[in-house]
Amino acid sequence: MIQIKTLVFNQFQVNTYILWDETGEALIIDPGCVDAYEEKQLTDFIEFNHLKIVRLFNTHPHIDHIAGNKFVAEHFNIGLEIHKESMNILKSVYGYAAAFGFPEVEVVEPSAYIEEGDLISFGNSEMKVLYTPGHSDGSVCFYVEKDNLVIVGDVIFRESIGRADFPTGNIFNLKKNIRTKLFVLPDETVVYPGHGPSTTIGYEKKHNPFMS
Repeated sequence: MIQIKTLVFNQFQVNTYILWDETGEALIIDPGCVDAYEEKQLTDFIEFNHLKIVRLFNTHPHIDHIAGNKFVAEHFNIGLEIHKESMNILKSVYGYAAAFGFPEVEVVEPSAYIEEGDLISFGNSEMKVLYTPGHSDGSVCFYVEKDNLVIVGDVIFRESIGRADFPTGNIFNLKKNIRTKLFVLPDETVVYPGHGPSTTIGYEKKHNPFMS
């Protein structure tokens, strides 16, 4: 059974997720840590729980979600895995990083690409990649059917959805992917977004005003 820990990092209050199972093998999704204090929060939790970090992923390439990639990749000696459509935005980070308050962020080149339908394994567990552009190109969600949870990045939030006015954003694609990739999941599926509290698929189908 997968367990999940949420750590909230940087000025954009990004949810960084650590997932692990009974083997102790774990992965990190969207490390947003930007300074020594936040990096220590991350490593202290991992060390206290005797976890072995084996994989690193981004749900999408916006700077608040990738800020800690370099630290995690180097500290745990692992590669970054993203969707290949993330690359154009990832390469543009240096052009806007300072304007968003991230002057010292260094981009990590991916070691592997993930695609729609891929099954990601760690320990005795696996999660499925759902390709969900609309908030940005390269945006993916990670669905764990066995444990009824999905990590969605900035695709959908509790009673809200991701912005579509950034470069490569598209509101029609965003809503289409929410309906065809997320709203087809069981209602009890717990949704872990990139910012803010968790919710469920059933709740958002009934109460999300942007999807009515």
